[in-house]
Parts: sequence; structure tokens; C-alpha cells
Amino acid sequence: MSEQYQSTPESELRVRYNDITRGVYFIGTTPPKTSTPIEDVEGIADRLVDRIRDLAIDGLIVYDIQDEASRTNKPRPFPFKSTHDPRHYSSLLNKKTDRPVITYKSVVQSETEAFDEWLNEAWDEYRVRDMVLVGSPSAKNDVSLPLSKAYQTLAENRNDFFTGGIMIAERHAKKGNEHERLIEKYKQGCNFFISQAIYDTQATIDILTRYAIECKEQGLKPQRIILTFSPCGSAKTLEFIEWLGVSVPEATSLRILNAENPLHESIKMCCNSLNQILDAVVEYDLPLGLNIESLTNRKEEIDGSILLYKLLRSSMDSHLAKHEFRLLKRKARANKLASA
Repeated sequence: MSEQYQSTPESELRVRYNDITRGVYFIGTTPPKTSTPIEDVEGIADRLVDRIRDLAIDGLIVYDIQDEASRTNKPRPFPFKSTHDPRHYSSLLNKKTDRPVITYKSVVQSETEAFDEWLNEAWDEYRVRDMVLVGSPSAKNDVSLPLSKAYQTLAENRNDFFTGGIMIAERHAKKGNEHERLIEKYKQGCNFFISQAIYDTQATIDILTRYAIECKEQGLKPQRIILTFSPCGSAKTLEFIEWLGVSVPEATSLRILNAENPLHESIKMCCNSLNQILDAVVEYDLPLGLNIESLTNRKEEIDGSILLYKLLRSSMDSHLAKHEFRLLKRKARANKLASA
């Protein structure tokens, strides 16, 4: 870890997020399973760092994996296995990459005082600065700490965390109110949002458009939205993606499963999806970012996620450069009219 980062107590991402003309780019990962001896966890972190060493990333995202069996009656394609503390893994990756790490925290089974203590430990012992809170996957669950109360506890905590939330396009498609949830979470302290893995392009375009328009009507500054993409190399992975609640249109599913190389087909479709999203929302001045993850530990899909990162980053960088040029032309026209 560099001396510069050690001397900076606040979030580095907070400053970077303010510039809408630049993207922010992340690699998403999960902590090793608890069945992995703690002394082997650092070696796993080293292997991840080696894979992403040549990528120009702004940071990493470490998920807090929970058993979501209550959300659906369908059997889980891969058995649930608990993981090591996300804070510990975040700390390792932060030290090894000298990059900020966004740490997810599921608050479902927390109590207010225990959560506040967890936050203090995260700040003091693990140097967690950037965080996303996750609520219950199902309304059927008994919840000790509602997400709204967790945000309040976080806001009242003595440490100045940079806080984000989840954006679920599928929820908007069903209920039509995800934009209201994003605005409410912003008022509760969220300064960025991370989407689920995107396979339903139109659903994502719908929520981004509605959110942008609603912010404009209310005179609010849209917060950074990080779009998540994950490659899919097999029928089993696709089944898991859908089990997680990700909407996969039938035509998309059929194209992947019937392709000569499903992984390559899914990568191509993710690239097309991002380009469609960027073209659809270009006029709304939404600050965006990318998060690329592999939902399995299959080497082929992990390697595919690295390739996908490179391709999607190139697309977004090009889009942002063109958008910046349009903004400059718009400003030049305004100045010309003002001086006429």
C-alpha cells in the first residue's frame, strides 16, 4: 500500500465520481469459500491480482454472498457455500492493488448496534471506505434490520463511508418504481448505484431513462450508475444467472445456448447491449461506470470476463469521448449566442 493512500482517510472514489465525462471501471469478485483455509486466502487474492495486473481499473468490488433460496422456489444450480469475511478480502485486494475496493454488506440478519460495531471495525481494522448495502432478497424473510434503518445507522456512524446501493432493472420492469427507489436511496445517503448483471437491454434502458427524466424534473443531480456485465459459457451458468433473478429474454438465451461457442456469443451480446444502452441514454448526461464479473470459478469464464472488460471499457471510453465533444460544441454554441 502506498504512503499516499495511507495518508488519505476518505474515499478516493468520491472525487472520481464527480466527473461525468469519465467512466469508472471495476472488476467484481467474491471472497473465497470458508472451506478454504485462511492461510490460503492471500494466495487466491494474488492470483486474481495477477489476472488483472494489466487492466486499467479504478477499483474492485467484493460481494457479500448470501443464500437467496427464499427468493425463488427453483433449486439453486450451484450449492450455496458461505465465504470468508468480505472486509478481510477487500483489505487484501486494496493492499495488493493500491486501488479502492467497494465492499458489499448484507444487513438482513444484523441488529442496529451490531451493525454499527461492524462498520467501525470495517473502517478501523480493514480500511473499508466504500460500501454497498444489500437488503433482503425476499419479502418473506424475517428482517432484523430493514435496509432503510441500515442506511440511517450508516449515516449516523462516526465514519464517513462513501455509500452505494443496488439498481434492479427487473424490479422496474415488474413494478415500474425503481427510479423512485433510487431517488429515495440517494436521500438516505447513496451516491452511486450498481446494477445486477445485464442481459435484458431494454429493461436497463427503461430504468436509466426514467431515472434521468425524474431527476431532471425534481432538479436532482443523477448519481453514478455502474452497469454490471458477466459472460456466460454454459447452460449451467445461464441457469444460475436466471436463478439470481436476472432477466434473460428467450431470444438471448437461445442465441447463447445454440451458438458454436456460447461464451463468445455471450461476450458479443454484452458488447452489443452496452452500445445500445449508451446510444439510448446519451442525451441524459448520466454518469456511468462498468463492473465486469464472472459468476463461476470456471477458468474459461474468468478469462472471458477479462476479455469482456477490455472490450466494454473500449466502447465506453469511445462513447464518453464523443459525448465530451458534443458537450464542448454545445457550450461553444451557447457562448456564441450569448456574445451575439
